[in-house]
Amino acid sequence: MTTHQEISHPATFDLVAYLTERQPQIEAALDAAIRPGYPDTIYDAMRYSLLAGGKRLRPMLCLASCELIGGSLDSVMPMACALEMVHTMSLIHDDLPAMDDDDYRRGKLTNHKVYGEDIAILAGDGLLAYSFEYIATQTQGVSADRVLKAIAHLAKAVGANGLVGGQVVDLESEGKPDISVETLTYIHNHKTGALLKACVVCGAILAGATEAQLEKLSKFAHNIGLAFQIIDDILDITATQAELGKTAGKDIQAQKATYPKLWGLEESKRQADKLVAEAKAILAEFGDRARPLQALADYITDRKN
Repeated sequence: MTTHQEISHPATFDLVAYLTERQPQIEAALDAAIRPGYPDTIYDAMRYSLLAGGKRLRPMLCLASCELIGGSLDSVMPMACALEMVHTMSLIHDDLPAMDDDDYRRGKLTNHKVYGEDIAILAGDGLLAYSFEYIATQTQGVSADRVLKAIAHLAKAVGANGLVGGQVVDLESEGKPDISVETLTYIHNHKTGALLKACVVCGAILAGATEAQLEKLSKFAHNIGLAFQIIDDILDITATQAELGKTAGKDIQAQKATYPKLWGLEESKRQADKLVAEAKAILAEFGDRARPLQALADYITDRKN
């Protein structure tokens, strides 16, 4: 695996080149992180969803944040893999009939459609538990206090004060015609934004960021997390199933509150662009080292799936 290296960041950052370099590293690390084992069914199910492709945005954010602070990519790769494991767990569980009831994810049949609901639940559980084991046992060259701090931050982001809490309010809000912008923002800041924030913050923690740096990166991540969800809401309306890799129009079908429903498409896009512009400005003081994170922020609003 490639260790930390200096990357030349020209005036116009080449995100395609950056992704082309990083993505194979992430894919190889994920493949090596969970090997086939016994019982075959559970390992196959975990690997099926973990290795199903996708943008790998969360590991990318983690690596870019670590790079910004000056840490090594080898030291943060276990965290980057663990974050993708947690994200994959959330997708497996979100697709279940008791949740969003979806048949496709990343252009493939969802986990429960291939392995059954029982194994899908256990595959998500297995990924979540292993993610923390993997950080604790595989992180090298980082002090124990930093590792512990990063683990605690991730655990909070996943639990009732983060992803789980956001999902609960999301489920309770389905079909209600009077959901406010404040409630919708709570849902997305927790269901989606908390884990995205953890990706940025945990990478920086392991690299040795100061509290002042972590505060700036938290604000950056808060903005891009909310922008990410606004764009997701827009794409659910405007993109096709082939583009999304999952069923389009699910939000309308489930009578979910969305930003386009409250603001309209044009205002939703304007708000997402505003959040990203503010996020990029927060990192201006980091200079060229912030270019990967800033480019990833732009990617969030420009994406088509």
